[in-house]
Amino acid sequence: MTESAASQLLSADPGNWPVAAGWAPLVQAFFAAPPGQALLAFLRERLAAGACIFPPEPLRALALTAARDVRVVILGQDPYHGRGQAEGLAFSVAPGVALPPSLRNIFKELQRDLGTPWPNFPEPGGSLVKWARHGVLLLNTSLTVEEGRPASHAGKGWEQLTDAVIRQVAEGDRPVVFMLWGSHAQTKRALIPADRGHLVLCANHPSPLSALRPPVPFIGCGHFGKARAFRLAHGG
Repeated sequence: MTESAASQLLSADPGNWPVAAGWAPLVQAFFAAPPGQALLAFLRERLAAGACIFPPEPLRALALTAARDVRVVILGQDPYHGRGQAEGLAFSVAPGVALPPSLRNIFKELQRDLGTPWPNFPEPGGSLVKWARHGVLLLNTSLTVEEGRPASHAGKGWEQLTDAVIRQVAEGDRPVVFMLWGSHAQTKRALIPADRGHLVLCANHPSPLSALRPPVPFIGCGHFGKARAFRLAHGG
C-alpha cells in the first residue's frame, strides 16, 4: 500500500473498522439501521466516483478509547481535510504533520494553564493518540471528510452515531468531563443530563478566528486545570 493510500479511506466496510469494548452494540445497531445503511451507500458512491476521503479509520476514536475508560470527552466537528493530516481523532494530526492552528492553540493553553511543555516536533508532534489511550475520547461529530472540502460529509448520517456515543457516555454512572469548544460542540450539551455529576466546560473554539474573542475566549479558559482538579476529586 502506498503512503498516499494509507492516509485515506479505501472501502466503506464497517467490518474493517474495529472498536474497543463497550462500543460494539451501539455501532452494530447503527450500521444495521436505515441511517447507517444510507451512510455506507453514500460513502461507497463517493469512493466509486474517485473522491479522496479521510481518515482511513473513521472509528479510530472508538478503537483507542474503550467505553469503560472514558474520563474526558473533547468534541470536534469533522476531520482535517488535508492529505495526510487526519488520523481519526478530533484535533489530532498524524505524526510528522505540521501543527494546525487550532491544535497550536490547544497546546498553548495547556502550557499556560498547567505548565505542560510544548511538544517536541515531529515527535510526539500533534498526535493525541496518547490522550486517547488514557481515557480522553477525541470525537468528531462527523467522522469522514473529502480532500479540500470541509464539512462535506456533515449531515450524511455520522451525527446519529456520534450523538448516540455522547449519550451513552453521558448517561453512564461515572462523572465525566465534557469539553465543548465552539458553538457546534455546544449544541451537544442537550445530550448531557444535568443530574449525573458531569463537568461540562464551554468556551470558544481554539481556532485563531475565535480563540481570543468573547464571550469565553479559549486562551485563558483554564479548562485543563479544571478537568484535572475534577478528575483528582473523582479518583482520577
